Amino acid sequence: MGISLSIFMIAVGAVLAWAVDAEVSGIDIQVAGIILVVVGMIGGALLGGFLATVFGLGDPIDEFFDISTWVAAIVGSLLILFTWNAIRDRA
Repeated sequence: MGISLSIFMIAVGAVLAWAVDAEVSGIDIQVAGIILVVVGMIGGALLGGFLATVFGLGDPIDEFFDISTWVAAIVGSLLILFTWNAIRDRA
């Protein structure tokens, strides 16, 4: 999952969770939106962790469960989220 897909999933999930007020039988649109947001954030965190290892900011991928790799991934995910919020607020 690339950065574009992560941001797209977060955006679509946010719209479904908080902006759509429709009902479809068999599926809860708000829950589906929240699931998309969470999956997009996890993808962003994993991408952030991968980029941290590429740029030498984290441990190699062999040490996947090391705390520094996860901290770098979470920080990368938060940077993506804050960037997306800044772009969204300008519109």
